[in-house]
Amino acid sequence: MLLNKSFDFSILENYPRPLIGIDEVGRGCLAGPVCAGVVILDESKPFDHYRDSKTLSEDKRKSLSLDIQSHHMWAIGWASVEEVDAINIRQATFLAMTRALEELITKYKLKKEGTLIIDGRDIVPNIKSFKQLAVVKGDQHLRSISAASIVAKVARDELMKKLSEEFPYYGFEKHKGYGTEVHREAIAQFKPTIHHRKTFGGVKEHLST
Repeated sequence: MLLNKSFDFSILENYPRPLIGIDEVGRGCLAGPVCAGVVILDESKPFDHYRDSKTLSEDKRKSLSLDIQSHHMWAIGWASVEEVDAINIRQATFLAMTRALEELITKYKLKKEGTLIIDGRDIVPNIKSFKQLAVVKGDQHLRSISAASIVAKVARDELMKKLSEEFPYYGFEKHKGYGTEVHREAIAQFKPTIHHRKTFGGVKEHLST
């Protein structure tokens, strides 16, 4: 599971199994929901080829996402744009992660036990049945988090492509909701859509009064 020699994998020996990798996608976007992925790797199957989703081409991510779905336990969870605006992006990220974990438990009829290995600095609040370990740049260090980032990224990208068919002038299919110059210019010209985060800078300035 090691991706980087700077991470000491031996620290995980004291954490209960299964090890559940968690990562989110879309936290820094101006539009679209937040998506979280969770993965439990089957260590009898190959997983050494999983990498941080940001380092992979779109075609490679799609291929690996199918591979993960075929050979490992996985699930995704969402927090909507409305929830992002209502409770803030940090809490919405926790909500998406909690929903992904709940979906994983339901989907595979798992016991509520093991260790959540979370990309970033924060553990997920209000989850009491699992040990938790936050790993900075975890998507670079641990294969299970890399896999979680891949399935979440592919799922969210596909959603943003569908939204681009409804709102073709914003370029969702290209930037996936991130605050690129082209995206910001489109917001200024055409005003925010229902899929934009109205509490975010770059969007709220252009809301109709």
